[in-house]
Amino acid sequence: MASFETLRWRDGRLELIDQRLLPAECRYLACDGAQAVANAIRGMVVRGAPAIGCAAAYGVALEAQRLRAAERAKFDAGLERAFQILAESRPTAVNLFWALGRMRRKWGEHRSGNAQAIAAALLDEARAVAEEDVRLNRRMGEHGAALLSDGMRVLTHCNAGALATAGHGTALGVIRSAVACGKRISVFVDETRPFLQGARLTAWELAQDGIAVTLIADSAAGHLMSRGEIDAVIVGADRVAANGDVANKIGTYGVAVLAQRHGIPFYVACPVSTVDPGTASGRDIPIEERGGEEVAGYRETRWAPAEVAARNPVFDVTPAALVTALVTEKGVMAAPDCDKIRRLFE
Repeated sequence: MASFETLRWRDGRLELIDQRLLPAECRYLACDGAQAVANAIRGMVVRGAPAIGCAAAYGVALEAQRLRAAERAKFDAGLERAFQILAESRPTAVNLFWALGRMRRKWGEHRSGNAQAIAAALLDEARAVAEEDVRLNRRMGEHGAALLSDGMRVLTHCNAGALATAGHGTALGVIRSAVACGKRISVFVDETRPFLQGARLTAWELAQDGIAVTLIADSAAGHLMSRGEIDAVIVGADRVAANGDVANKIGTYGVAVLAQRHGIPFYVACPVSTVDPGTASGRDIPIEERGGEEVAGYRETRWAPAEVAARNPVFDVTPAALVTALVTEKGVMAAPDCDKIRRLFE
């Protein structure tokens, strides 16, 4: 399953599936430095919190490779600038800052070495970040698969699959693991306006894997729930606060409210690196806003009048009280709260 590679290291460069082109075309975009990776993150070539973290780690490694023949002062200054450029690329996904922190610690461990040695160590660490992400996603999938019964009909929002990670996926990783256990799982994918990650990416992933998938409009979720056609909801996360509040793609909060209204479990799958104990609650999570043109149209097509203003918040916050369970590589945490989140790091 998930035979494609979301990101890969080839011939001294980082290659990313250009997710803006899916599902019509599967093309890789090559990045040769930190600025190119930051542009790819900001431009939605790569998206999804874990994938952004992995890409950022490689962005640091790329810059170190590019500068490894420079004098030490120029190398250090260039690497510092790389960290800054990458940190500014997206504000909400905490995995970005987690990965940069890990790369900075690795740099600190090798400060006494020469530039070539530091560059090699940073590339090894970026590879380790990506490989670890896949391992943790598979472990998470094993834990989460126990929550899904044979024959379940599952709704997912946005894309939390292999395209949002280094491989296997978070929410879709749980579904993949359940299917691998022999369970018959069918998936409803809402389109996820305005960037259509569900319609373009999640539907494509599931179809590639031969998993039964049905696309619906975002506004159809409540109708299907009211008719008893959805048994569970599972989504990913871009940041989980210390009290269990979850920031995820815009529209997630509405799906969670509908799920509670209809007595449907609402699961959130994410690695522990997505949990931010330094952010007290969802109120403290920065919510990125992108240009209104994404709401007013798509690509070259515009359907809203030119004179109409548009707001485009990219994420919303689902209160912990609406989360049935948080699924991480450490296990399933029912009804997450401050005490349970704190124990996650003990």
